[in-house]
Amino acid sequence: MLRLSYWVLPIISGVVWLATLLGLLLNWTVNEDRVHYGSMSENQTIAYISDTGAYRLKPLFITGCVITTIFLDAAFLADRWLRHKGRLVPNSTMGEKILSGLTIAFAVVGTVGLIMLSIFDTASHNRLHNIFLSFFIGGYTISAVFICWEYQRLGRNRDHRVLRISFWIKLVFIIVEVLLCAGFGIANRLREFNVAAVLEWIIAVVFSFYVFSFYVDLYPAVYTKNGKPYTRPLAGGAFRTKGMAEPPMAQRYRGGSASAAEEGRIDSDSTGAGGVGAAAAGGPFGSGAMSHTEREYYQRPPVPQNF
Repeated sequence: MLRLSYWVLPIISGVVWLATLLGLLLNWTVNEDRVHYGSMSENQTIAYISDTGAYRLKPLFITGCVITTIFLDAAFLADRWLRHKGRLVPNSTMGEKILSGLTIAFAVVGTVGLIMLSIFDTASHNRLHNIFLSFFIGGYTISAVFICWEYQRLGRNRDHRVLRISFWIKLVFIIVEVLLCAGFGIANRLREFNVAAVLEWIIAVVFSFYVFSFYVDLYPAVYTKNGKPYTRPLAGGAFRTKGMAEPPMAQRYRGGSASAAEEGRIDSDSTGAGGVGAAAAGGPFGSGAMSHTEREYYQRPPVPQNF
């Protein structure tokens, strides 16, 4: 059964962005038969995105940019709120919280850039359009750098496989976008406008995959609805779902390790009341002194299993 949650925010954002790009491209190639816009250079035969969105379909371009950024920023805010509430891997240090804040701040810069470049089109406000284009690309790229940094710190524990996957996706996005943007700038400088136009379309499509990557970050929140706290993944890396037992004590209690919890588990059917006493006297096998951690483990009340 499909579980709707915060993960739909980046999906809506990415789909709207791709639909906007597709609408602009199909209108130019099919409806307008690859018309040469007034904003294009004399020898240019491939239109920039900003060329296709500066004329008849400008309302579509503006609407698509606004919806894309609103839902993407909502995904950023949802990620921060869910970590604050403990429904995702929480930010445990001040440094992680600062990185999260910087991620959102530069995403807002990218948002302003994308919305404003769609309003100040290249045909009537070329200089302003290029400035806001720099805000858009720079803002979201720097935001991606900070969120990679944050996830690298959050994912240091080997159990958080989802964070490591998300980290690598976003790192690849940063590298690819920086290389493409460098090529875009060089092509513009050399007045190779057709090459630059192709690179701009590719940059926009790659951006959509970055947006979709937040699905990976937000989907685990479906298992922490109704105020349930975040639970570490099980040994195989999967998240605990309905119908699965609680993870071992060591994964919920900071005092032990997985192996210690397994070795220290007491089977009441085989040991009875004396088993607890034997364990309290000398560990799980009744020999030697117990550590402080082991005493705390055995003195805790039993935790009911969640089936």
